[in-house]
This record gives sequence, C-alpha cells and structure tokens, in this order.
Amino acid sequence: MTAPRKPQIALTSKAAPFVIRAERAGDVATREALLDACFGETRHGRTCQRLRDGRAPAAGLALSAMREGKLVGTVRLWHVSAGGRPALVLGPLAVDPACRELGIGAALMQQALAAARARGHGAVILLGDAPYYARFGFTAEKTAELSLPGPFERNRLLAIEFTDGALDGAAGMIVPTGTPLPKRRSVRAPEAHAA
Repeated sequence: MTAPRKPQIALTSKAAPFVIRAERAGDVATREALLDACFGETRHGRTCQRLRDGRAPAAGLALSAMREGKLVGTVRLWHVSAGGRPALVLGPLAVDPACRELGIGAALMQQALAAARARGHGAVILLGDAPYYARFGFTAEKTAELSLPGPFERNRLLAIEFTDGALDGAAGMIVPTGTPLPKRRSVRAPEAHAA
C-alpha cells in the first residue's frame, strides 16, 4: 500500500526571501519614501531627528532590506554622546507595511546590533516601545538620567550595553557627535545674456 501523497503547497509571493545589505547611495530616495510612508511627512520634526540632522550615519551601520529587488526595510545607527558617554542611537527602523509579517524588522535589528557590537561600540540607545525592543535586550535601566533635545516619553527611552558599564553614570543630554554631512553648495545657473 502506498502512503497518500501530501498536496504540494505553492509558495505565495509573501514567502519570497529578503536580504539585508549595506545601504547604497541609490537607496536614498526609496528609503526616504519608505520613511514617509511609515512615519508620515511630519517625521522630520520628531525629537530623535534632531540627533540625525546634518550628520552621517555611523560607518557600516546603515542597512537596507531588499525583497525581489525592492527596498522594503531600513535601519541606521548614529554616533552620540549620552551624557558624556559615547554611544549610538538607533533609528529610524522601518519596514514596508506590505512586508511586516516577514520578520524583516527583527532581522534588521539583529543585524544592526551585531554589526555595532562587532565594530566595538559599547551601547545603543533608542526611543521606542519597550515591549517590542525588550526581546533584543533593550531596557530603561540605564536611561533614567538621560534626556533628549525635545519632548519624549521617559518610558520609551531604552538602551542596550554591549560592554558592561558603558552607560554607568550617564546623565544629561544626548547630543549628536557623528560626522557632519558636507554643506551643499548652491549651483547658479549661468545668466542669460541679452542679445
């Protein structure tokens, strides 16, 4: 007697794999559109944006998630001083709403944190939902004395240490320390000469 065959299950497009790679210059416009879609066009006024404005992300710590040739997720980390202690700030983390059930956000977090640790960084700070970020090791234990340059909810300021004591005694304002972006020069169009 032959065992009954299990029916073949066709893979849906939702099962398509994704890859995480270093962000490329060509990702920027798509990344900005994704961030607008996820956070709204008012995202530029958020408190943590003040830590990123005019700065480059930390070297090797800007990642893109790609699926079927399309950017579907992004995360960046930025150099800051956390009350005088060197650290990184993570954010924003965004995933295309159509791909949210694929584990892309968790994979971006895990890869970003592993890369930060491998590069010798001692701590990462973020502003986010404690229940979501607790699974990656983030807590509010070391952030009680830290502040951000704008309004924020204290219970959402979280951190993870890779080096024990990296944030011990950290108190005061979190300020950006990353590499400033070059100022763009305005290019003037040649003046038309009257004939």
